[in-house]
Amino acid sequence: MGILEKIGEIEREISRTQKNKATEYHLGLLKAKLAKYRAQLLEPSKTAGAKGEGFDVMKSGDARVALIGFPSVGKSTFLSLMTATASEAASYEFTTLTCIPGVIEYNGANIQLLDLPGIIEGASQGKGRGRQVIAVARTADVVIMMLDATKGDVQRKLLEKELESVGIRLNRSKPNIYFKPKKGGGLSYNSMVPLTMCSEKLVQLILHEYKIFNAEVLFREDSTPDDFIDVIVGNRVYMPCLYVYNKVDQISIEEVDRLAHEPHSVVISCGMKLNLDHLLERLWEYLALICLYTKKRGERPDFNDAIIMRRGASVEHVCHRIHRTLASQFKYALVWGTSTKFDPQRVGLTHVMEHEDVIQIVKK
Repeated sequence: MGILEKIGEIEREISRTQKNKATEYHLGLLKAKLAKYRAQLLEPSKTAGAKGEGFDVMKSGDARVALIGFPSVGKSTFLSLMTATASEAASYEFTTLTCIPGVIEYNGANIQLLDLPGIIEGASQGKGRGRQVIAVARTADVVIMMLDATKGDVQRKLLEKELESVGIRLNRSKPNIYFKPKKGGGLSYNSMVPLTMCSEKLVQLILHEYKIFNAEVLFREDSTPDDFIDVIVGNRVYMPCLYVYNKVDQISIEEVDRLAHEPHSVVISCGMKLNLDHLLERLWEYLALICLYTKKRGERPDFNDAIIMRRGASVEHVCHRIHRTLASQFKYALVWGTSTKFDPQRVGLTHVMEHEDVIQIVKK
C-alpha cells in the first residue's frame, strides 16, 4: 500500500470515528500517523528522476505576497492591475503556467507580488504542479487567497484543506508548548493551565508514534492534539492570509455584505476596479510594515526616501539597516513622532519605533 492510499485510509477512518471521550486516544493516534505520512509525502524522492522545472523567484523588495487560488479566479488580472507587470489573462483555465512576479509600490515600500499558477484539488499530493506552488507560498510573508465570489465558500474550504495538509497554518499563532527531546529520563509532562483536549496518556501515545520516549513537555495554553503534533514535527509555517473575493459585481448585494463581514476577508472586482484601494490598506496592515524617515542635523527630514521596517523594530534595527557599523558608534538618537512622549525625544538603542517616525542618529 502506497503512502497516498495510507493517507486516504486514515482520513476515512477519522471521518467515520465519532468524537467523544472514549475515542480521543484513537483519534489522537490517527492524527499523529496522518501527519507522519504527509511529511513523508513532501520529502523529495531518493530515486534520481528527471529534474522538473521549479518556480525559483529571487526574493526582492521589502515583503513578499503570494497569490493563491483555483484557475480562472482573476489572479493574473489582479497582478496586471496592481503592478506594472502584464500577466497573460484569458477566459480559459491554466492561462498562467509559471510564477510571474510583480512589484506593488505603496507607502514608499516595494511589495513583491507573485502570481502563481492555479492550484486544483489534490495539489498537496503533487497534482497540477501543486507542490511547487505551495513551496513558493511557504516563503511568502502574506498569502492572498483569490476566490470566486460566485462559488460561495466552497473554494475557500478546499484551499484551506490543501494548505493545512502541507503544514501551512493560516491566521493562527504558534502553539505555546515547550517541547524538548532528551537522551534519557522518560517523559516529563507539565501544564500551566487546565487541559481539556490533551491528557498525559494521549501525549505519551503521540510521542511513541514518533519513536520519542524521553522528552520534556510543558503546555502553557489549552491546546489540541493537532497543535501538539505541529510542535513535534516542527516544520509548520504560521502566516497571515487575506481572503479576497473577486467578481462581486456578479452576485447580489446581500451576498456581498455577507462575504465582506467574514473574518480576514475583502470583496473586490478586478473587472470593474472596485475596492482595490481598501485591499491595499488591509494588505499593508497584514504585512505589519512601518515607514521611517531620517534627518540630518540642521536639515529638514527626507520624506522622499523612507526606510521600511517591520512593526516592533527598535532604533538598533534602524542602525543596522542604515549601516552595519552604525550601532557600534551610536551615542543617542532624537526621535519625532507617535512613539515619543514629546518632540524630539532623546532615546537609546532599545526604543521601539512607530509608523512615520522621524529619526536623527548622533554618533560618538
